[in-house]
Amino acid sequence: MGEMNIRFSESSKTFHLYNDWISYILKVLEDGRLGQLYFGKRIHVKDDYDYLYEKTHRSMSAYTGDEDQMVSPGDARQEYGTYGSGDFKQPAAEIYQENGAYLTNAVYVSHTVQAGKPKLPGLPATYTEEDGEAMTLSVKLLDPVSGAGICLRYTIFRDRACIARSAVISNEGSGRLRLTAAMSLCLDLPDSDYEMLQFSGAWSRERHLHTRHLEPGIQSVGSRRGHSSHEHNPFLILKRPHADEFQGEAMGFSLIYSGNFLAQAEVDGHDMTRVLLGIHPDNFCWILEPEDAFQTPEAVMAYTDRGLNALSQEFHRLYWTRLARGAWRDQPSPILLNNWEATYFDISEEKLLRIAGKARECGVELFVLDDGWFGGRRSDRAGLGDWTPCRDILPEGLTGLAEKIEAMGLKFGVWIEPEMVNEDSDLYRAHPDWILKTPGYPASKSRHQWVLDFSRQEVVDAVYAMIARLLREAKISYIKWDMNRSITECFSAALPPERQGEVFHRYILGVYDLYERLTSEFPHVLFESCASGGARFDPGLLYYAPQGWTSDDTDAAERLKIQYGTSFCYPVRSMGAHVSAVPNHQLGRVTPLKTRGAVACFGTFGYELDLNRLTEEEIEEVKRQIAFVKQYRRLLQYGTFYRLKSPFEGNITAWMAVSEDRREAVVGWYRMLSVVNGPFTRLPLAGLDPDLCYRISGGQKAGAQDSCYGDELMQIGLITSDRSHEVPPAGDFEARLFVLKA
Repeated sequence: MGEMNIRFSESSKTFHLYNDWISYILKVLEDGRLGQLYFGKRIHVKDDYDYLYEKTHRSMSAYTGDEDQMVSPGDARQEYGTYGSGDFKQPAAEIYQENGAYLTNAVYVSHTVQAGKPKLPGLPATYTEEDGEAMTLSVKLLDPVSGAGICLRYTIFRDRACIARSAVISNEGSGRLRLTAAMSLCLDLPDSDYEMLQFSGAWSRERHLHTRHLEPGIQSVGSRRGHSSHEHNPFLILKRPHADEFQGEAMGFSLIYSGNFLAQAEVDGHDMTRVLLGIHPDNFCWILEPEDAFQTPEAVMAYTDRGLNALSQEFHRLYWTRLARGAWRDQPSPILLNNWEATYFDISEEKLLRIAGKARECGVELFVLDDGWFGGRRSDRAGLGDWTPCRDILPEGLTGLAEKIEAMGLKFGVWIEPEMVNEDSDLYRAHPDWILKTPGYPASKSRHQWVLDFSRQEVVDAVYAMIARLLREAKISYIKWDMNRSITECFSAALPPERQGEVFHRYILGVYDLYERLTSEFPHVLFESCASGGARFDPGLLYYAPQGWTSDDTDAAERLKIQYGTSFCYPVRSMGAHVSAVPNHQLGRVTPLKTRGAVACFGTFGYELDLNRLTEEEIEEVKRQIAFVKQYRRLLQYGTFYRLKSPFEGNITAWMAVSEDRREAVVGWYRMLSVVNGPFTRLPLAGLDPDLCYRISGGQKAGAQDSCYGDELMQIGLITSDRSHEVPPAGDFEARLFVLKA
């Protein structure tokens, strides 16, 4: 058991949160505000760290209640900065009073420390299974003029180098307050010598790694699309310039939220860096009547001095064991086949059964029926919202098809898109006011669909009734929950004018409510989140759906970048990864079947094609892939994951998964373009036991490297040279899988 504590020094008004790996120190400053002193590697515990609270006089600083003019809110590192009294950086909270004043001066009132971790009402968050796993500090601040209360909550985990943070903004006065910014995390750092890593892209090229050095001013990513988005992920890393995958200091900041977000680092004129993470303040306004309160989403920050792999592993372990929930948290995902790229909308029960039968023959465990099975759905122009099976396609409905699939020895799953509606649907004809639409303006369609107003409880209730009925009537083991467009014209007919700034957040709360009700009533069902692939691949949905469709792009070469970037925050077990047909439907590229399987096995493995269209030789390869995944599935999905060579830096990508006892490992090695007359090459491995001797199988080994000690493989490396220059080259897009067993 590791050490963990939250210590408060009454004499210096200092809080110290610590475990075996990290320390987080804050104090009540002289003006009553809460100040930040330190976040980093564990340091010794003592009563007084006031030497970290530096003071000086600067001619352009503003001073409040300080006769000697040495303490300015703009110069002291704030724990939850607010604008208006000398702190000119972007604020963590912005609260308008009835008279129009936006000044907030919230000072320390009290604090509590409790074992374990309380839930966040209506929001996904990390959790504990036993109180001894974590401790939670709640610090109460109050502005006596406006009556605005701010409760900052910090949870430190005994066994993780992470701290979970959130805030509650309350109205304890007599007048109405208008909240226009409420960030989940604010962290003021003493310098700016960091590189910022962000994970950005677009549809079909999500979460590519981008790196830049911090400069004076604001560097940020975010989303105002109503979902976390293909373009940016709610995750940032700040690392020291010399840090790499295996050494050096780094901090990660992750938001457990699925809607609009802002993640930014602001460097001021004196080289201090403020990190903010939370709901995007643009288009956000929450009304607080007296006694109302607003709970921000949770943010998680992690620290390491052992490089980026160690930082990622902190998030992987925390998010998989204490964010993901339910029966599927602790069991590997079944190998599935999805019919979408095999058939698109051209489906019939006969065709589906033929595809499923071949899948079962190859060893697939779950057949998933994608779009086109319901209502008038013959294209993407009609049917969304009418969650009743089409009897022309499925004469016995989902119930009959599910029984036939189960009789084959397969489990059955189905695709839904519950947040959307087509104009050509019974649901829209009955309730045209149930969409998000601004009065007087045309509603923008995307993919011929509109967004249902999930900020309204009656809409969520109606969709819940339809989906729950399907799950009660048919033997459905898996749900793929899609969301195929961003939100435009974000206006709810059910809210008054002054509350339209609440719609984006209320929408996400409605999504969480529907997820919570369905996962609670049907705990045996495996939910997979999807949003045109990766537009809502975020920690918020991991709380309800233990896996997500990582991207609509299934090309093996592109997936290396997508899965590599995603792995910086998200565990392998959460990444849906499928083998699809070639030429690839997104790119037209042709990659070997072996390579497609070798990439997809580092994820929740499956197929996105009609196996009946493959040659006998290809079917034998599919059977080998499925047998391999079944043999090493727990290791691949739950092992400690290491990135070894980056697809963003060269022709080779490599990664590996190591078992908890370090007695087994699987290494993936991928070369994009073939090399003629190439050099001898080695790949240093990671995470092995230096004193164990490992037998090596698979891949194309050079020489007699059949067995090596762990220290050899980590210090000298695994030989990856081509076997000889006389052997015909394997061609472009080559992949090798090495298995190591002690």
